[in-house]
Amino acid sequence: MPISAALVRKLSELDPRLRDVLLTLVEEMEAQRRQLEQQVTKTEFNDLKRVVADLVVVVRGLAETQARAEKRIGRLEVAIGQLTEAQKRTEERVGRLEVAIAELAEAQKRTEERVGRLEVAMAELAEAQKRTEKRLEELAEAQQRTEKRLEELAEAQQRTEKRLEELAEAQKRTEKRLEELAEAQQRTEEALQKLTAEHKVTRERLEGLSDTVGYTLEDRAYRSLPDILRSEGIEVEGRLIRTYVRVGKKDRQVNIFGYGRRNGQRVLILGEAKVRPSRREVDRFLRLVKQLEEKEGLPAVPLFVAYDFPPSIEAYVREKGIRPVWSYELAV
Repeated sequence: MPISAALVRKLSELDPRLRDVLLTLVEEMEAQRRQLEQQVTKTEFNDLKRVVADLVVVVRGLAETQARAEKRIGRLEVAIGQLTEAQKRTEERVGRLEVAIAELAEAQKRTEERVGRLEVAMAELAEAQKRTEKRLEELAEAQQRTEKRLEELAEAQQRTEKRLEELAEAQKRTEKRLEELAEAQQRTEEALQKLTAEHKVTRERLEGLSDTVGYTLEDRAYRSLPDILRSEGIEVEGRLIRTYVRVGKKDRQVNIFGYGRRNGQRVLILGEAKVRPSRREVDRFLRLVKQLEEKEGLPAVPLFVAYDFPPSIEAYVREKGIRPVWSYELAV
């Protein structure tokens, strides 16, 4: 029985494993149909039954004829001859029938084997169907979880939108506050500019005052330092002065500059004058001392003259080998 185009379309829509089982079933049915076509037909079987029935009638007739008269023996012999021939034909037909029945039994056996295979295929089909149904149930559960997750995402989206609206409001308030701060910043900058201008004037005045005080301190040091140094074994040569010395590519001012001798060795006398020195000013002075020692090729006697030495600064000055000179040690 050929497979129709409609059946092929239906089979193509099924799961591959289920489609293979159904195609096997259709092929088995087609083979069974062809096998049955080759077996004994119903018409031949009916002919055989009629022959047997005729045989029964003839036998009965012979029995009745034998009983009625001997004279009919001749005819009976003829009939028996005919019956013998018929019997032979019957035996031949029965033989053929037995062969057909044996073939039918063999075909039945093959049919049973095929049915067994079909049953196995149907069992596999049932298992595949169970797996398919289980998979569908799993997909349905996954779909439910997906829908639940989508609902949660929708709720989260709503919360996010609400939060964004709150953030937008907060942003508006922030922008307003920033505008207020910008205005305040502008007023602060204007005040700072004014304060900077005033501070510049103050600093210039303080620098001028500091320079005045420093120069006064230096002038006193020029007169008093020779005696102070002499008491410490250093004899000043000539005068101590304020001067500029070329160091590298720059001219550096030296507050106190001169030469002297200590134990017969010529030394370089270098000094700095400050109202109240800081550690940074001390370090800057030390760098200058080192540069001038290299330039002059003489050991230096570093001095630091000040009105006030905080204890930590005085200790630091002495630690670096600098002689601190208090203003009260200088002659007025």
